[in-house]
Amino acid sequence: MGEHRELHAVWSVITDGKDGYSRHPETLRWVGRLAALYRRHDSLVGEMARRGYRHMSPLDKFLAVGKKSQDRFVNSPREQVKILRGKKCGCKV
Repeated sequence: MGEHRELHAVWSVITDGKDGYSRHPETLRWVGRLAALYRRHDSLVGEMARRGYRHMSPLDKFLAVGKKSQDRFVNSPREQVKILRGKKCGCKV
C-alpha cells in the first residue's frame, strides 16, 4: 500500500526534522496537523486489516499533536474533481 509508505515518510520528515521533502506541498500541508495525520494513519490501518494485511509500523501517538482534522489541500476539492474528470478514467465524480 503506497499511501501507507508515503504517510510514514511525511510523518518521519516532520517528526524527525529530516530535510528530504520538507518543503514538498504534501509535507507542508501536514505541518501542525500531526493529530490529523495520525487519524489518517489509523484509517489506513483499518483498511489494511480489512484487506488481510498485517500492520507492523505503528506511529508514536505521543507525537500526534496539532489539529485533529486536515483543512489544507494541495488542490482544493473542486480542483481535485476537475483533475479527475480530465483524466477520463470513468470515475464517478
